Amino acid sequence: MSRHPGDQPAQARTERIGFKVLLAISFCHFLNDMLQSLIPAIYPQLKEHFDLSFTQIGLITLTYQLSASLLQPAVGFYTDRHPKPYSLVFGMGSTLLGLLALSVAPSYALLLLAVGLVGTGSSVFHPESSRVARMASAGHYGLAQSIFQVGGNAGTSAGPLLAALIVIPQGRDSLAWFSLCALLAMVLLARVGAWYKRKQQERQGRGTHLARQPRPGLRTAAWPVCILLVLMFSKFFYTTSLHSYLIFYLIHKFQLSVPSAQIHLFVFLFGGALGTILGGPIGDRIGRKQVIWWSIFGVAPFALALPHVSLFWTGPLTFVIGLMMASAFPAIVVYAQELFPGRVGMISGLFFGLAFGLAGIGAALLGKLADVQGIDVVYQVCAWLPLLGLAAVLLPDLRGKTEEG
Repeated sequence: MSRHPGDQPAQARTERIGFKVLLAISFCHFLNDMLQSLIPAIYPQLKEHFDLSFTQIGLITLTYQLSASLLQPAVGFYTDRHPKPYSLVFGMGSTLLGLLALSVAPSYALLLLAVGLVGTGSSVFHPESSRVARMASAGHYGLAQSIFQVGGNAGTSAGPLLAALIVIPQGRDSLAWFSLCALLAMVLLARVGAWYKRKQQERQGRGTHLARQPRPGLRTAAWPVCILLVLMFSKFFYTTSLHSYLIFYLIHKFQLSVPSAQIHLFVFLFGGALGTILGGPIGDRIGRKQVIWWSIFGVAPFALALPHVSLFWTGPLTFVIGLMMASAFPAIVVYAQELFPGRVGMISGLFFGLAFGLAGIGAALLGKLADVQGIDVVYQVCAWLPLLGLAAVLLPDLRGKTEEG
């Protein structure tokens, strides 16, 4: 959706973008997602230590993604009505405990429990931090969402690199040292929570309340939501094939070492971080619909070529795929927020949760496919998924629609 200065709410035009808050919440998002991304980065080590199958690896991802997704809409729905500024600290505390448990888990069952704690922390963090980003946006919703999300993407890309440099050489128990990063995030989030509380009190003093926001009819929103679900399925099933199994694919096809394969995963995830920072502001300027369309459907030629190229071309292709695919998500989240005015927490939680859930289900199903048919087949099948991005042409144009959130 295009947004021009005249489209922004009058109140937003009188405010300045809260860059300090955005940078703080983005950095905490970096730490949060960096810690989470250590889980798939150490899959080869876990596979060897616990003698796991690809199906069991997929179940680890499923456990994490479901715990990181099911609670998110509920958290957002509740905090839309009852804001909890310091819930961000609580969520990061759950991640801290999960990391400590993951570093010493003696069995597969306890490994799943530890991963579930990390996922629970994520389910609390994302809805409220997305709301903080929107509150600090001064009407530049796409830009604010991109700044917030790029921290997460950068953290996700840093995880495999840190795993290659620290966790793989030092062993799984070195994960305990990363809990200090979670502790740092808790300190920063306490300060963000104090700002959030002051901002909420100011809004209440002006009489701005979520209950007064206009509500769309279900019939009006049902069709675009269905299209967004198709697009989310396409995006996250395909990206999880790279995020969870690219290391195994490169080891199998090109006989790379684990550290070398993790560097290639970092290249893919770095492209995703760059795409995230571009997607939001471009959507502010040319429209969310256009960004969503080109970011998903435009990946199709590169995805279809990936299973058939040499190692030399695999790196550039995965970088471009990560860059383009990641730029869609900020646009999708803001588009959905504008479909449901006044429901920033619930919609952010729903779509972040859906992202985690689809990725988890995809990882489990693709792990089973890899066990039965081989890892090469996974990439041959998934290469067709970006073609579903064609559905984006059916999205209604929300140009000119505004919402303070």
